[in-house]
Amino acid sequence: MLQTVKRYIEKNNLLRPNGKIVVGLSGGADSVVLLHILNMLGYNCLAAHCNFHLRADESDRDEIFTYEFAVSMRIPFFKQDFDTATIAKERGISIEMTARNLRYEWFEEIRKNEDALAIAVGHHQDDSVETLLLNLIRGTGIKGLTGIKPRNGQVIRPLLCVSKADILQYAETEKLSFINDSSNGLQEFTRNKIRLQVIPLLKKLNPSVNDALLQMMYNLNEAAKIYDAEIKQKTKIIFDKESGRINIPLLKTFPSPETLLFELLKDFGFGKDVILDIHKAIDRQPGKTFYSNTHRLVKDRDAFLLTSHEEEKENGKIYLIQSDETSIQLPFRMNITCTDEITIQFHRHIAYLDKDKLRFPLLLRKWEPGDRFTPLGMKGFQKLSDFFTNRKISKPQKERIWVLLSGEDIVWVVNYRIDDRFKIDLLTKNAYIIRIL
Repeated sequence: MLQTVKRYIEKNNLLRPNGKIVVGLSGGADSVVLLHILNMLGYNCLAAHCNFHLRADESDRDEIFTYEFAVSMRIPFFKQDFDTATIAKERGISIEMTARNLRYEWFEEIRKNEDALAIAVGHHQDDSVETLLLNLIRGTGIKGLTGIKPRNGQVIRPLLCVSKADILQYAETEKLSFINDSSNGLQEFTRNKIRLQVIPLLKKLNPSVNDALLQMMYNLNEAAKIYDAEIKQKTKIIFDKESGRINIPLLKTFPSPETLLFELLKDFGFGKDVILDIHKAIDRQPGKTFYSNTHRLVKDRDAFLLTSHEEEKENGKIYLIQSDETSIQLPFRMNITCTDEITIQFHRHIAYLDKDKLRFPLLLRKWEPGDRFTPLGMKGFQKLSDFFTNRKISKPQKERIWVLLSGEDIVWVVNYRIDDRFKIDLLTKNAYIIRIL
């Protein structure tokens, strides 16, 4: 079994030889065997135990056992106590989820403090099968049917190449003691019901059901690689990250626009039900708005327009530009040149202004309702709202537009049009040129 785990670690590039690793040690067979194997393979292990104080005397028993086991192997031992029930109430989530979050948060803290390569936990093949069935019951996409991954960020699972039976056999052969968590026998948790009821029933139908499901997960993992590559390629075609624009006509040319939207928008916090509503809005009138915790999506004429809440917070911010400044970094990068040699190259990202007509410091802010200016080439004032409407500029695009002011006067609607009053003319001696990078 040592060589099986060693090959699995190497195949999946989980660890470097002799690297330091935080090992979650609960005291159960899985974590005890994991710590023993990694130690035998020469890794510099740190044992970490969480006392969640959820099972009265059993919790303290587990703590004592794990400490003594780590000491017997001359492995550094870390322990943390949690008032899990109270924290769960404060966070408004289940005790099970709270314990999981607390465990991984603390493990990561140790990893950083000790400069360890990774955090190792004792999930094995049977856990992967249970996860598959759990996801199947809840409803899932293709990725939910691929089982537990050998690596998730800094968390690794070196025992996914072996079964629970293999682990118990190893513990017996090596004469390793371990403890049983009484909660594993309780059937009120969904995962335990799968372990204690569903899987035994499936084994009556097919004694090799675990092997069959593991093979299926392998096949789906391979298929998922093709799926991911296709999604990545198609996403580049329909989505412009800089503008947040999702091209609807192009989206509709693909076999499953809904799937493409799901894979694109889930990374921005949109849930499955919301994405289904977004898909239904493809052929509907503009203006429909959808929200996630971090982003907003607006249906435009021929696109969905994505903006982050952080972008919206930019509204109200003001930046000053002094007369001697040559570059600006916020709210976006700009280069500024002053010259008496004037050659104009028309470009929407460049403003050519007469410096002697400007009053410094210039002020940069988001446009506001009621703003007006004299567009280059025109006489008289025009409201910015009318200027945007005439150019069919969408609501999310409008919310991203900045204006540059000299005193109370708008000098430039950034990236759109300068004000005619500040243009370069035959009397201009000093040109003030702003380039957006």
